[in-house]
Amino acid sequence: MDPLLLVGIAAAAIAILLVTVIKLKWPAFVALLVVSVLTALAGGIAIGDVVPLMIEGMGGTLGSVALLVGLGAMLGGIIEKTGGAEIIAHRAAEILGPKRLESALLIASGLVAIPIFFDVAFIILVPIIFAFAKAAGHRGPVAVGMPIAVFMVFIHNTVPPHPGVVGSTTLLDPDLMGLVTILGVALAIPMGFLVHLAGKRVLHRTFALTPEVTAQYDVAGAARLGSTAPGSGATDSEVASTRTTGSGAGPHIRGTSPDGAGSGDGLSTRRPPAGLVAALILLPILMIACGTVGALVTTEGSTAANVLSFLGAPALALLVATLAAMYLLGIMHGWGRQQISEVMDGALGPAAIVILVTGSGGVFAEVLTETGVGDAVSGLLLGAGVPILLLAFLIALAFKVAQGSGTVATLSAAGIVQGTVATGDFTSLQTALIILAIGLGSVSLSHINDSGFWIATKFLGLSVGDGLRTWSVLTTILGFSAMVIVSLVWLIVS
Repeated sequence: MDPLLLVGIAAAAIAILLVTVIKLKWPAFVALLVVSVLTALAGGIAIGDVVPLMIEGMGGTLGSVALLVGLGAMLGGIIEKTGGAEIIAHRAAEILGPKRLESALLIASGLVAIPIFFDVAFIILVPIIFAFAKAAGHRGPVAVGMPIAVFMVFIHNTVPPHPGVVGSTTLLDPDLMGLVTILGVALAIPMGFLVHLAGKRVLHRTFALTPEVTAQYDVAGAARLGSTAPGSGATDSEVASTRTTGSGAGPHIRGTSPDGAGSGDGLSTRRPPAGLVAALILLPILMIACGTVGALVTTEGSTAANVLSFLGAPALALLVATLAAMYLLGIMHGWGRQQISEVMDGALGPAAIVILVTGSGGVFAEVLTETGVGDAVSGLLLGAGVPILLLAFLIALAFKVAQGSGTVATLSAAGIVQGTVATGDFTSLQTALIILAIGLGSVSLSHINDSGFWIATKFLGLSVGDGLRTWSVLTTILGFSAMVIVSLVWLIVS
């Protein structure tokens, strides 16, 4: 088929996708499937082959996505219900001291953001943000909360087991999941410093808050650190004194009563130590790192290489961490078998929606590849002199700005460049950098059509205008700055 016609089909497919998602408010899962069918038919796929092609695309994507996202959601669910976010935050504040509360909470939020989806992770941190902002003497929670929100959404878009980056890695090269994880974590470290510094410039003024959040912040209790921090061995009444009051600091931590007893879910009042929670978050990353590094230093096919590859497989690493969390955070701290089962099953509910959306994105990507639409679009832009790394970033950025969903943006961009990456002579590191570039495009220029924008602004009490001046500016700074780093690495390894 003529390349220009294929480009026209791509433009029509994107337009229909945007109209159905933005204007008609269709679920992304349904919209992606409908657009996939129409694109397949328009691209010359035989009518009898359309449905089998959709099934192939769904199955090929879900193999990795379902495992990683599902296990990641379970691990995150256990950490959430044990109050792990608060425990880590208070411990980090104890270590860094009362003058570095913002830095302590930013570090804690980065750890929490690895296994827990952004929306859940940020909401359970809101009471802690209020308490730390009050203790630091801020007039509102924005100076503390907004850098945390932006940093967490950055990690959500660039570090597995989150769905967008897992889906794009599955489409471009599923064997690179470990390498992408390591590179994503490594990239998040300088971005944590950057969002802390940039936040001070962007958030230097006092923002007018909504009346509801103003009232909540006025009555919020300041965090008190020291021996009363959660996880330090204090009594439940002492732990409660470090929390915000029942009427302050916005929503309570999910699954936790205002006094910290956790009676809302019938869970034990015993709290695990911060070191244990952090270790369980870092365990799968360390296992993945061992597998990735092991592949570089051992002989391919040797016993050592096979063992390290097995231990470093992301799915196994998350499975081990989840089982360890069930025992170390659950059973050893007074949870019953039924309680653990309910927490694990409950975590899969939201994950199932994300998994299905990611699978439908895989269907769209498969159709783009089989029809040649993706190759035509990539070829046209590459022929115009756009480098593949920048191409991946810009396509994801365009989808993100247009429709808001980072997952849809990531998968759509991966589908368009999939053929080019598969036929190109790229090393594993170069392909991993392309995957990260796609993730960075899905972070940048976030605005009012992104659910993350509304979560951050609503819980921090900002107007739409102030949200654009803070959230949108900081996400763009992080996305573009990280892209500069990725581009420099690309130049070095090319």
